[in-house]
Amino acid sequence: MTPMERLLAIMAALRDPAQGCPWDKEQNFGTIAPYTIEEAYEVADAIARRDLPALKDELGDLLFQVVYHAQLAAECSAFTFDDVADAIGQKMVRRHPHVFGDAAARDSRAQTDGWEAQKAAERLARAESGVLAGVAAGLPALTRAAKICGRAARVGFDWSDAPMVLEKVEEEIAELRAEFADADPDRLEDEFGDVLFVMANLARKLKLDPEAALRRATDKFCTRFAAVERLLAAAGQTPAEAGLAAMEAAWQEVKRRAP
Repeated sequence: MTPMERLLAIMAALRDPAQGCPWDKEQNFGTIAPYTIEEAYEVADAIARRDLPALKDELGDLLFQVVYHAQLAAECSAFTFDDVADAIGQKMVRRHPHVFGDAAARDSRAQTDGWEAQKAAERLARAESGVLAGVAAGLPALTRAAKICGRAARVGFDWSDAPMVLEKVEEEIAELRAEFADADPDRLEDEFGDVLFVMANLARKLKLDPEAALRRATDKFCTRFAAVERLLAAAGQTPAEAGLAAMEAAWQEVKRRAP
């Protein structure tokens, strides 16, 4: 068998009603979906670390998720793995007429516009109407917010530049601050969400990926906090024993040393 045929056979064996794995036989689309999302993030993490051996493994894990969903679909006669591969092949040919058809060659900008036009036509064929149709609700919230804002911007519903968005961020922060006195959870969540949504829009105007920016900030915090722990340990203290003032002093020292 080819490696792909072997993988499909392994998946079928895991789901075999008589001899399969008890855990795998209990799964469905819904229970597997979180693992699919997790594996996609692990692929992104391997890429960020530039770890190609890990990327090979993580891509395999992600491929297995596709195989898993295809097996579940085959069991209910919905579609097969071959159908999945055929569908994406047709879509890529359809969306690249400048490569596989007679359309003129495009630069990157023109290709993006053509891609979006093709996607809009496909949404229309699926009876999905509206500028914002087709943006998956299951995307990470910041990513979805940026995509939604981008869709609206393509029809002219947008700020002219990043400084104008920043002014809106400041306005939304003021509205959030005004809710502190009452501390109503629903209102706080609503205003806090507005801040995040406008921040996602600001990232788009700055041509930044908000998820990547937040991930980088979180990684930086983890690195610096680990350094704080080492400083405190050298003084014979844990963070809990040291207290906030000592932790803040250590934090400032770590920041001072940072390149």
